[in-house]
Amino acid sequence: MLLPSLLLAYAFLLYSPTVLSCQWAIPLENDAGILYRFTPASSDETEELLAWAELREWDLWQIGHSHVDIYFPRPAVAEVELGLLPSHLPPTASHHINRSTPSCMLADRVKHASSPIVNEGRRWDVVSPSNATFHSQYHPLDEINSFARDLADAYPHQVSIIPLGHSSEGREMFALEITSGASAAHVSHDQNSQVVLNKKGKQSGAKPHCGFLITGAQHAREWVASASALYIAHALLADSSEEFSLSRLLGQYNFYIVPVPNPDGYLYTWTQDRFWYKNRLQLGPEARCVGIDMNRNWGYKWKTKSNSLHKSGPEDPCSHWYPGNRPFQAPEVNNMENYFSRLPHLKGFLDLRSYGQMLSTPFSYSCKKDPKDAEDQLEAISGAAHAVKKTHGTIFSTGALCSTLYRAPGNIVDWVYKKMRVKYSFAAHLRDTGTYGFALPEQWIRPVGEESARMVEYLADFIGEKECR
Repeated sequence: MLLPSLLLAYAFLLYSPTVLSCQWAIPLENDAGILYRFTPASSDETEELLAWAELREWDLWQIGHSHVDIYFPRPAVAEVELGLLPSHLPPTASHHINRSTPSCMLADRVKHASSPIVNEGRRWDVVSPSNATFHSQYHPLDEINSFARDLADAYPHQVSIIPLGHSSEGREMFALEITSGASAAHVSHDQNSQVVLNKKGKQSGAKPHCGFLITGAQHAREWVASASALYIAHALLADSSEEFSLSRLLGQYNFYIVPVPNPDGYLYTWTQDRFWYKNRLQLGPEARCVGIDMNRNWGYKWKTKSNSLHKSGPEDPCSHWYPGNRPFQAPEVNNMENYFSRLPHLKGFLDLRSYGQMLSTPFSYSCKKDPKDAEDQLEAISGAAHAVKKTHGTIFSTGALCSTLYRAPGNIVDWVYKKMRVKYSFAAHLRDTGTYGFALPEQWIRPVGEESARMVEYLADFIGEKECR
């Protein structure tokens, strides 16, 4: 028999306003933008370049220690725009990035709008993540929902689908709760609870499991982050004989995974703009732009400055980094905050992102302050980076978020660390380092998933030794 939470979850996954069948659009000959890399000679030159990017509303993809990546969707426009730059700020490398978006068929959505939807789509092979075709390609929202249902069907005593609330455009958000099965019916959402209840609601003598929280792509275009979150979920359920199985971790942990924290933005990257960044919140009846940067909308050290990359950056709702006019303004962020705050015994948190191949600790809001737990945090991610390298040879850099990326107040990692007091809170920017950026080819999905599984395995073991005995 299905758990009540699963029955409720089925309802929202079936009725969520989402695309029901999608196919890739045929790329046009000129359907490619250009990603430029700049290597400023000093911090002053970096600030100058960022000021130009802000003024001209260029699409900044990444800011690293020694480089800045800027994407232009149309080569002809790029030539004109870059011609405005002073001669001491030339790009040092460039390459084309396909900006084709999938072409999605909306007819089925209308067809089933007022009638129950039978799960008549593809039934995914969920027995083995190593053999599952699901992890060989990116998926639109309906296929992700279908995969979540299939996991819950195949492992009803281990997987619960938890509704989190509605997105800005009314889509249901969900989390996957994955346990050993023995604890599936008694996950307590009371952070103060120190006991474990059995199926009859009576106290059990077992020690409470630790909790490990994982989030997929808050930024809509970071597809590989959500793909990796789903791979990790699958690996947690895989037979222990499989190479990348994480099932042994369920003897010590309950896992809470939000694979698609930004469903509206994610869907928009399939139907309209492959490289859309924010959510799709309508900011007002006369607002000329849409959306909030969800990863600047968390309530720790939140600031109204929309662009903290450049010191004089104005508050601009059209900026990729617009943090909203108050913390937790984004319904998606508010839903996750409400859910996370009820999770018991959380000891680990990993925010999956792309791109850059970086493992990062708090803080994001300041480059001048270090967490009191910095030494232990850095030890944990250094070991995790080594575990990733042993998997497929991929090298991850490590450090504090502010130093590995840039200063960004209102970040989820800072909030989980300070407000939820989860000592081991990290961000992982997955592959690559800029060759493909956010358009990482599908053949890398599985290797990135395997690396992410090894990363989680190492972190869970490290945290378990220190926090879960």
